[in-house]
Amino acid sequence: MFSLFRKKAPANPYVKQDDQQTFRVRVRTRPHGDVVEFRFTKSAHIGIDDDGNHIFRKPVVSPRHFDKGELTVHFDRNYTVTGTDGENVDFIPVAEWED
Repeated sequence: MFSLFRKKAPANPYVKQDDQQTFRVRVRTRPHGDVVEFRFTKSAHIGIDDDGNHIFRKPVVSPRHFDKGELTVHFDRNYTVTGTDGENVDFIPVAEWED
């Protein structure tokens, strides 16, 4: 009943949740613009940081030009995306790659 009055956090524009366990994100490498997609799950890929929040960190190597980078997706304790960070990559908004 009380959940009717809670404000729902806006969805992150860069991370798509496919189902209860699965997320997807796409990044573009800065040197050559190669697009790389990652699919990750709560149980297998998301860890816990020092503050007790959940985090997904992954090195990025593009298959065409071997551009290197790293992406990080931050979650709160309820697996709500709270932020994204990238090193040598740019996140692609879900609206651009979802048709």
